[in-house]
Amino acid sequence: MVAIDLSGKVALVTGVGDNESFAWFIAKALKAAGATIVLACHPRMVSIVESLLTRPQDADSRRLPDGSELTVAKIFPCDVSYDTMADVPEAVRTDRRYAKFPEYSIQGTVDAVGQQFGGIDILIHSVAFSREITKLAKDTSRAAYYEALGISAYSLTSLLRSAEKYMENRPGGASAVALTYLGGERVVPYYGGGMSAAKAALQIDARQLAHNLGAKNIRVNLISAGPYASRAARSIRPGEFEKSIQYAAARSPLPRPIKPEEVANATLFLCSPLASAVTGHILYVDCGYHAMAV
Repeated sequence: MVAIDLSGKVALVTGVGDNESFAWFIAKALKAAGATIVLACHPRMVSIVESLLTRPQDADSRRLPDGSELTVAKIFPCDVSYDTMADVPEAVRTDRRYAKFPEYSIQGTVDAVGQQFGGIDILIHSVAFSREITKLAKDTSRAAYYEALGISAYSLTSLLRSAEKYMENRPGGASAVALTYLGGERVVPYYGGGMSAAKAALQIDARQLAHNLGAKNIRVNLISAGPYASRAARSIRPGEFEKSIQYAAARSPLPRPIKPEEVANATLFLCSPLASAVTGHILYVDCGYHAMAV
């Protein structure tokens, strides 16, 4: 048996907002392999995530395969809309949900993690947002389109630009993994509002970044996960999103829905020494649905 041991590795996981998200399960998988977990959560979600990590009623969702629980070294507030605090508009600075945090930009967050933990070995990008996602592409506003690309795609570039000096030439190399979706390659109904364009941009950006950072022994890969009924996904089209899962499951070579643990395990592989020569790659974790024409 080949074991994955990430002891001594520092993993910065972005995008955890609840205990059903891919980011949550990825954090659990990395922790189970021995990594030190640091979370970067949206400022509005920090208190929620803190509760999920401590409340007795959520203990089952924290459980790891060996019976221990997910614990994190630290939670940082981070809004990936902003590269530095100079980019934050006054209306956001004075919002009570933000005002209690002196720093929540990408640069400030990454610097804090890199300096406090002595470097970053793993970076997980699990962030996506469009306020008009249910609109058709032709009805999407310019503002929503730009916002979706900035948050869902450009943030990976910004994170890695800030993290480069903390990830370069780490023992065994460093790894970044971002989550994408088939909607960046094919038309998926109700995946508008700039999100399909954002995922397409994320995919070519990841390949560009793999080339840009390869000389520093930093690998950049993508997981393209199949449809999964997270809280965020269910909220987009209540009662309807489940139909997308059923549709994909019925047509996939493995005729079933995916499990979030499967996405987490594939991510764990890409972050491990077993994937030391893998970069610029999209790994589909969708029961084979991407291979089908109908």
